[in-house]
Amino acid sequence: MGDATAWSGRMNAVLLQRLGAELSRVRLRRLSIDLLLGLPLVLLPAALLHRLAGSAAAVIAAVLAAVVLSLVVLRRLRVYDEHWLLRRLDAQRPQLEDSAALALISSAELNPLQQLQQQRVQARLQTLDWPELRAVLPWRRLVLIWAIAVAAAAVLLWGRIPASLRNSGLQGVAAEAAAVDAGIVANLDIQTPDYTGLGTQHLSALDAKLPAGSRVRWALRIDGDPDSVTLAFDDGSRLVLQRDGGQWQGARLVDRSTLYRVVTPAKPDAPLHRLDAMPDRAPEISVHAPDKTLITMTEQQQDWRLDFEARDDYGLGPAELSIEKTEGDGENISVKKQIIALDGSGDRRHREYRKTLDLKALGFAKGEDLIVRLSVADNHQPQPNRSRSASFILRWPAEQAKDSAGMEGIVRQAAPAYFRSERQLIIDTEALIAERDALSAERLASRADALGVDQKILRLRYGQFLGEEFESNAEQAPPGAQVANANPNEEHDEQPSVTDGAAGFGKVGDVAKEYGHVHDKPGAATLLDPETKRILKSALDEMWQAEGQLRLAKLDEALPCEHRALEYIKQVQQATRVYLARSGLDLPQVDTARRLTGDRGGLKDRGDMLQSRADDDLLIEQAWMALQQGETPDWQALNGWIRGHRQRITDALGLLAAADKLQRDPQCQPCREQLLAQLWPLLPVPATGVEPRTAPDAAGSAYLDAVSAVQP
Repeated sequence: MGDATAWSGRMNAVLLQRLGAELSRVRLRRLSIDLLLGLPLVLLPAALLHRLAGSAAAVIAAVLAAVVLSLVVLRRLRVYDEHWLLRRLDAQRPQLEDSAALALISSAELNPLQQLQQQRVQARLQTLDWPELRAVLPWRRLVLIWAIAVAAAAVLLWGRIPASLRNSGLQGVAAEAAAVDAGIVANLDIQTPDYTGLGTQHLSALDAKLPAGSRVRWALRIDGDPDSVTLAFDDGSRLVLQRDGGQWQGARLVDRSTLYRVVTPAKPDAPLHRLDAMPDRAPEISVHAPDKTLITMTEQQQDWRLDFEARDDYGLGPAELSIEKTEGDGENISVKKQIIALDGSGDRRHREYRKTLDLKALGFAKGEDLIVRLSVADNHQPQPNRSRSASFILRWPAEQAKDSAGMEGIVRQAAPAYFRSERQLIIDTEALIAERDALSAERLASRADALGVDQKILRLRYGQFLGEEFESNAEQAPPGAQVANANPNEEHDEQPSVTDGAAGFGKVGDVAKEYGHVHDKPGAATLLDPETKRILKSALDEMWQAEGQLRLAKLDEALPCEHRALEYIKQVQQATRVYLARSGLDLPQVDTARRLTGDRGGLKDRGDMLQSRADDDLLIEQAWMALQQGETPDWQALNGWIRGHRQRITDALGLLAAADKLQRDPQCQPCREQLLAQLWPLLPVPATGVEPRTAPDAAGSAYLDAVSAVQP
């Protein structure tokens, strides 16, 4: 018995040594495959960041990716142990009778039958021809992955990358763009405004992107020891640099994008360089709740949940929630307004604001409207940018008037539940006119714009009775899709409109919910007689004019329009009830007296659709044709045209730089093609071609002769 135990121990030692050697071969093959497949995932991010942000960022990315890859590979290798190896042997060698695992168990733990089977298995393992247990190298997959990785890395490291992508990792602040002029070693210190929180940026380039209002300091080392160095800007201004040891230094405040060149006596016509001043954008507001601008409350509703989100490029400032509650109806309406400061949750650039309004505490009663709007400012100096969300209205359900006995039709109340009266808008406008001398231009424009918003809401409320379209599709829009526009002049997405709750006369909310965006409700338009509709249409036209003038802060022009609108409203309010006819609509009979007579009396031709081309646009066309034919355009006229149409050109500075580059090197064909491509979108659109009318056939000629014969 002792000899058998010793023999079993020797067999286990030899077997374990062979198992360990085979397991090492399996793990080495698996490690090689995983590394070959995973290394491209390390190299590609490193190559991308090397192109976008430099070598330091590439090294950090490579290290992080390598650590992640190592953890994944080590986790996969843990699967390949002695038990995995014995299971694979059982699966590929039937002689082991699925008992290979017994070879690693101590004989003392086995019963006599298991000990006998263990000895048989160990003996067979010693003499057995072991199968190949290593994984097969996936050559095709490896070749494909490495080919794609090498091609992508070549594009990232040596190919062209759009400027927008190249600078995206720097959060819109200083980014190196073009190479420094030959013989110039440049260092730029960009002191950004305090509100950005970015501090001072250091660059080794002459081109940069920076926040508007930054102070740029140049420190240049120039070969040849020039006598003077001047920075010549495209607006005609010049900055003379001062010598400080071996450097030429100077500083300038950059509040708008500009082009400049480094002028020395030896190089008076040096290449242009570009400073892009990035303006501070106003905060962006997203609304998650409520999901539509006009909400009809339920009878059991006790509160109103509001959920807003705001983002800013540098940092958010204070946020305010404006709450207005209407009382009364008609032109006797009054509005109570309060402002609540909100403390959002999140970081300085992204915050969420949540507020639940207690309707009972606000004194919200039947027949009233509750209007809320979020206002968020940023930290821009000296005047912060401010954005306002759309106004959201919570309204009681509309009441339907009782039927009147003895009437031929159904009696309904025609007077609307007004949001804000035209009379109050007149009073507020007159008060703002009296105060405008004491207000700053920004404050005056802000308050005038708020009056324009109120005028728009009132116009939309009256517009229901002419069947005008809704301005929102609340049922179709996903929650959180409403984003405030920082520009108050863009009206369509900014302010609320009439939606399904209590729109028009009666409840047409079900129709709006079923069919989405509602246009021209004929049911609402037929509630008023033609004369009343004409007067109401005139009131809406005056409101439209008043709204536009208020948005432009032209108070003196808006006030007469408001007065005329009020006069029209008073005329409409004379009819407090209308009757809905039970019979069908009687359309006027078609006048057939003039049919087929050829009488064109009283008819007018449409205006000429062809418009003459402006002489100003002829210059850009001539320049493009000269470049296309390889000739030299009038550079002075072309540059003057570009500077005079900056608002029309998407990238005026880039166009000026392209023109300057070709002007300095007329033989540069890529420069000519680049300039042609940039000028192409600016060419005037040719007028529609005029084709002569085809000659009539025999039947057409006979008809025309007959028509001419009956005309006087």
